[in-house]
Amino acid sequence: MAAAEGPESLVVVHNVAKRHNVGTMARSATAFGVSEIVLVGRRDFNAFGSHGSTTHLRFRHFHSLSQARLYLKARPAPSAARNLGHPLLPEERDCDICGVEITDGAVSVTQHPFRKSTAFLLGNEGMGLSAKECEICDFFVYIPQYGGGTSSLNVTVAASIVLHHFGGFPERSREGNKFTLAEKPVKQTRRNYCAEPVESIIEDRKSRRENASRDFFDDNRTDSTESTNSLAELFSG
Repeated sequence: MAAAEGPESLVVVHNVAKRHNVGTMARSATAFGVSEIVLVGRRDFNAFGSHGSTTHLRFRHFHSLSQARLYLKARPAPSAARNLGHPLLPEERDCDICGVEITDGAVSVTQHPFRKSTAFLLGNEGMGLSAKECEICDFFVYIPQYGGGTSSLNVTVAASIVLHHFGGFPERSREGNKFTLAEKPVKQTRRNYCAEPVESIIEDRKSRRENASRDFFDDNRTDSTESTNSLAELFSG
């Protein structure tokens, strides 16, 4: 994981067509100090290509891009608010959201346009970033190409290049011709699955109960109306 101090980098995964790309991306993320991978939409992922690196990363899940944006953009509470019982939560990131896409106004990643902790959002392998994905981005970077044999890069290759440019961490020590591995952290509750925080599970269950209650009363109201209509037809005959 990334160092605790200084700017952090995060990767936002949404609408990636080939699920095994998440595993390969995780391997690059651990190499370049990413602190967290944010999954939007599906919670499960394929760890193929990760070579065990997913155990060295935090994963967080959101159902929608708007929820992910709220998490990434939230600012830490001021000290006065914390004194009134509002603790400084780890969820309060205050990140820039950087879209990796060739757009009007996109800056070359070689210019290092990063000013603070940054979450990188990469597009679908075929279509790139969607309009909804672009809406949550604060700015965009692109990767310059110098040869003419392809019009774009694989999403995991693009992620690796951008994360390497963000950098800023001390280089990892080496043993022979390999970099040293960190100690393996505690295993996640379920392999290749991003578990919900407890608060989120409670809120989701509460919402389901409320929806179920509304559906129950709606169904009873419909049944009552149908019964009344049937009786009216019977006696009118």
